[in-house]
Amino acid sequence: MPVCEIRHSQNTEEGQNEPIVVGRVCGVYGVKGWLRVYSYTQPKTNILRYSPWYLEGNSGWLERALVDGRTHRDAVVALLEGYEDRAQARGSIGQEIAVYRSQLPELGLDEYYWADLIGMRVVNREGADLGAVTGLVETGAHDVLVVQGERERLIPFISRIYVYGVDPVLRCIAVEWNPEA
Repeated sequence: MPVCEIRHSQNTEEGQNEPIVVGRVCGVYGVKGWLRVYSYTQPKTNILRYSPWYLEGNSGWLERALVDGRTHRDAVVALLEGYEDRAQARGSIGQEIAVYRSQLPELGLDEYYWADLIGMRVVNREGADLGAVTGLVETGAHDVLVVQGERERLIPFISRIYVYGVDPVLRCIAVEWNPEA
């Protein structure tokens, strides 16, 4: 019997003011304060739908309005309020970009943001605790849970084949997975 009881609804009220990391500043673009951005959103240009952005500074999350943004070749570039030149932009390289959960679109049934899955316990149908989700990998075909327990496991996030339930309240994912695999 699994350790977690599986529910198929999410508490949409909880954590609305929680910052969710959606990208990071990876460089500068031009001389007028534009930033090169590595987006964690799918598609990567979805990061430009959100404003304001919150950049992780030494004293916490700093709010910055998105003035403009676009793709340039295979990158996303953005101009934020208060950035006038290359030197100002350079100071943001390496900073994480977050938005508040309340800015994100509402999810459908059995849909989850990656940020919500990180840290969840993973158990199989027999109740074996396989560890906790430490990350996810996008393979193109499907996402893969990176589960760290007594060893690392890569479990495809495919509903009704490997993943048969996610309980956001108990922070647990139930899987069909042999602990020896």
